[in-house]
Amino acid sequence: MIGKLKGVVDSYGDDFVILDVQGVGYVVHCSTRTLQKLPRAGEAASLAIETQVREDSIRLFGFSADAERDWFRLLQSVQGVGAKVALAILSILGPGELASAIAGQDKAMVARASGVGPKLAARIVAELKDKAPAFAALDPALARLSGETEASAPQAAQDAISALVNLGYGRPQAAAAVAASLKALGESADTGALIRRGLKELAS
Repeated sequence: MIGKLKGVVDSYGDDFVILDVQGVGYVVHCSTRTLQKLPRAGEAASLAIETQVREDSIRLFGFSADAERDWFRLLQSVQGVGAKVALAILSILGPGELASAIAGQDKAMVARASGVGPKLAARIVAELKDKAPAFAALDPALARLSGETEASAPQAAQDAISALVNLGYGRPQAAAAVAASLKALGESADTGALIRRGLKELAS
């Protein structure tokens, strides 16, 4: 099984790249986010690979990082999520954003992906809440401000998150922005300062 490919970008398709590895052109299917990170044709590139073998085909899926590949595998453990849907989700959400969406049970964020309806989005966040490997890597400040643990956060932080949500931001993004603001300004920061800093974080 192929776990990694390192070569030169030959050309691109709508959802794949052809990677030339010592004269052999591998067709590697990727998320939109991964394709956007790859260099121009003729330049060197490296991808973590997931190989899927079927009776009638062998398909390679490429990822810019191992964490993205882990999520690709994990997403497909949910009934109704195949490789195409998993790539669609990873096209709009990076590993950290996906972890935040699941931690915050944000079905709407997952449902933004092509081919993911409300019911499937609800199933994904429910089934993966306890299995998501990236949870261990979540910033403790973000974990404290997401989902069930938000109540233990400072009142000013809770108020700042609510204010950002009321402005139209998703709860996971708002929680991440306020977590970063708390880190920068300190636990004693007031609501107004956290909101202003949070807006800067969201705009960056």
